[in-house]
Amino acid sequence: MDFALTEDQKALADAAADFARAELAEHAAEWDAHSHFPVDVIRRAGEAGFLGIYTPEEHGGLGLSRLEASLIFEQLAQGCVSTTAYLTIHNMVTWMVASWGDDALRARYVPAMIAGEALGSYCLTEPGAGSDAASLRTRAVRDGDDYVINGSKMFISGAGATEVLVVMARTGEPDSGAGGVSALLVPADAEGIEYGKNEEKMGWKSQPTRLVSFDDVRVPVGHRLGNEGEGFKFAMKGLDGGRLNIASCSLGAAQQALTLSRDYLAERRQFGRELSSFQALQFKIADMASDLTAARLMVRHAAWRLDQNDPEATAHCAMAKRFATDVGFNVCNEALQLHGGYGYIREYPLERLVRDTRVHQILEGTNEIMRLIAARRLLADGVIESLQ
Repeated sequence: MDFALTEDQKALADAAADFARAELAEHAAEWDAHSHFPVDVIRRAGEAGFLGIYTPEEHGGLGLSRLEASLIFEQLAQGCVSTTAYLTIHNMVTWMVASWGDDALRARYVPAMIAGEALGSYCLTEPGAGSDAASLRTRAVRDGDDYVINGSKMFISGAGATEVLVVMARTGEPDSGAGGVSALLVPADAEGIEYGKNEEKMGWKSQPTRLVSFDDVRVPVGHRLGNEGEGFKFAMKGLDGGRLNIASCSLGAAQQALTLSRDYLAERRQFGRELSSFQALQFKIADMASDLTAARLMVRHAAWRLDQNDPEATAHCAMAKRFATDVGFNVCNEALQLHGGYGYIREYPLERLVRDTRVHQILEGTNEIMRLIAARRLLADGVIESLQ
């Protein structure tokens, strides 16, 4: 692939960088300190086109590639990692409804979701089904023209403050595995839904995270995405792109940390000279920049593979997610170290960047699961060559 960006792609990145500076960066620390979910700013992101980035154009979205989405999320994350991470989730939910909902469902929800008038949450993880998503127990039983949903989901971003839930529920027999899972759009205010407390998290504080319980929640059959039993397939397709999205957030955080470190080393003096003149610190920041560049290229290569519908895209997305989220956290952590005591206090953004990037190694599939995906594909007959 050609790694040179087109003028249009550069313009998209510039537009995202402008939005990050104008709407996110100045308020990120306050949102973090007060656990504030900035719905007004998220809606302005919709006005800028950032809530339907890869939703097809025929349904009102921008219809951009996953590579272009990565460019946008990397720039936005330099303003606020936590809020950008929520934007990636909303984009995935919007894309799923637009891609697999019927005409009536799309017409009812997608325009409002793209505009930011209806925000979305993605409900896959359960108390007993995290990495093993195919073992989920939330059930949706057909009752005439409705499904009746019972069960619970946990660690749901935006829950309690959003209007649309895309819920993965078992419509097959209890032992039906991945083939018995269906995807349902559930209005967030439906009768029988209860939300737990907003979890007190290490990072990602500008978005609420709650348990969601379903007690005989009824939704029309027309709210199903695709056919019965296709939900797990949709979830896996969503995760390929979702892994690139969160990897891109790690790239943005690391880039911000690197920029702050470069400026700090140039301005700070010790022992009568600038920190930037010490070779040990020069080596440190050079390694940070090298690792970040490698991660960026890996993410863009995986995004290109996904855009090409490459049969090995899933393995590349998993490897890119693992590498980029590890690098993102490490670069932010090294940047904090370079800032010394200043990095550890909240007046500087380094401690927030470290807290916000740590969870990227866990969500969208833990990095241990990413290694498992890559290893399985590498050990399959004839796959090693295609991964080179």
